[in-house]
Amino acid sequence: MLSKQYDASIDSNQKIITVYDRLPPPPSPTDPIWDDVAKFYLIGLGSRGQNALREFGVWDDVANVCTQVVGRKDWSPESEGDEGVEKIFKDRPCKTEVLPRDKLVGVMHDHIKENYAGKIELNYGYEVTPVDFAADGNEKVRMSVSKCDTTVRNNPLSVGTSNDEDDTTCDVDDAFFLTANMVVAADGTSRTVANEMERNDKERWEGLNVVQRLFAEKPFSIKRYEDDNRRVYKTIPMKIPSDWRPDLNYSARTKDGRINYDALPADRNGNYCGVLLVKEDDELANPNSDPVKLRALLDDSLPQFSTLLDDETVEDIAKKPVSYLPSFRYAGPRLNQGDRTLILGDCAHTVKPYFGLGANSALDDVVVLDKCLDESNKSIPGAVHLFSKKRAYDSKKLVQISRDLDRPGKIGFITFILPIILDGIFHGMLPKIFAPNTISMLQKEELTFRYVGRRKRMDRLGQVAILSVGLSGVACGAKALVRRVAKLTGRNSATVLGALSGMAIFTSLLKKLAVITNPNFSPADAANVNDKME
Repeated sequence: MLSKQYDASIDSNQKIITVYDRLPPPPSPTDPIWDDVAKFYLIGLGSRGQNALREFGVWDDVANVCTQVVGRKDWSPESEGDEGVEKIFKDRPCKTEVLPRDKLVGVMHDHIKENYAGKIELNYGYEVTPVDFAADGNEKVRMSVSKCDTTVRNNPLSVGTSNDEDDTTCDVDDAFFLTANMVVAADGTSRTVANEMERNDKERWEGLNVVQRLFAEKPFSIKRYEDDNRRVYKTIPMKIPSDWRPDLNYSARTKDGRINYDALPADRNGNYCGVLLVKEDDELANPNSDPVKLRALLDDSLPQFSTLLDDETVEDIAKKPVSYLPSFRYAGPRLNQGDRTLILGDCAHTVKPYFGLGANSALDDVVVLDKCLDESNKSIPGAVHLFSKKRAYDSKKLVQISRDLDRPGKIGFITFILPIILDGIFHGMLPKIFAPNTISMLQKEELTFRYVGRRKRMDRLGQVAILSVGLSGVACGAKALVRRVAKLTGRNSATVLGALSGMAIFTSLLKKLAVITNPNFSPADAANVNDKME
């Protein structure tokens, strides 16, 4: 079982899996370092992640250090009163289990040491770069391995000044070389292997003439989206009162959309890790910002949480630098280079962690790879190409769908807000014909991302067709009414028709639009909106 931060190579001579990680060894799951709940970004393991870990016999170990989340309590600016709205999730295939990402790595590290000694070799503080993807007559992959200079294993989503790269430096001038029968790259957003695949294929493509390109395999590339809705965050330690449920996701946001606050349980004792999400140009995003202003904002806009934070904590929050979320990226049109190298996890598909699809989809990739090895009778070339065939388009759709849920302004209204409203209306009226909204479908392990994209396209066509027919019928039936009202009011028919239509649409959608019409609407609000639309 490999985590997202690993490069792995299978050496047939020694019959072991050799793992290289650019970071130091992870802390033990029982290390006191985890008492600092605001140091590590928490992830939620849903059915995809849980079933993957269960498939490889490590789930019980992971579950022992997780905290379960059974629902959400949200304080919305549009909600009446100060009590918040609580919802317990009853229709999900499993309860979400929460833990720091590096604690998950630590559990797997210990599991490997205890159960696979002599079969899996773990090497920390090394960077792997492919040199020849078809060495020794296409029987091996040749790689350069560099020693990395780092003393602290930082959670990539909780520290740093860049949204795409970690701060690890590696000495490429003092490297050694090795060969392997197969290379599986899961090196996260640094994607060293994927970058080399892209460079290698670019050289191949540029060496082809026009005719050769017509019949050649399309070049491998990484689609890098510009982040047009960037948010940054600071993590906050928080102890909830004894009369609050310790198994809920607590969230709130300011009425002007300036701040979104989301908190998940860090342990089973009421300690929570909150995430304060702000725009990059907000004055609170600066290190050493004014704690007095932060306290005033919390008191005014998020009083239910402000009372839980003492002055020292608020001052620490104001002082700390912000952390960055990864940008949307995917690799394609395939996930392999030749017959013996493939990529998976964040290396293949990078999304923001709003919907719990990063770590979960990466773990799911490992299950698919394992099945591909079985289906190909342990043939490495067969498994590599089969995995790419099964997951390349899925990876692309995962990123495209996730990005559509994160667009700003008018584009976001078209790609996210309007579709979620239409899905709420049509699925509610005709649940056997129209599927739930996209966010709900993405959580269903049995549905591929390819299927979700295709199904929502079909739903859109059906919704447009029904709306068109309905509007045509209403127009015919209301013709006499329009003429009558026009005669009584002295207005022309076109004006009356527009007014009546506008009133009908406005009345139908007013309640739904109320929660998401703010121009500063944050993508992190998507889960709250999803709850309200159901």
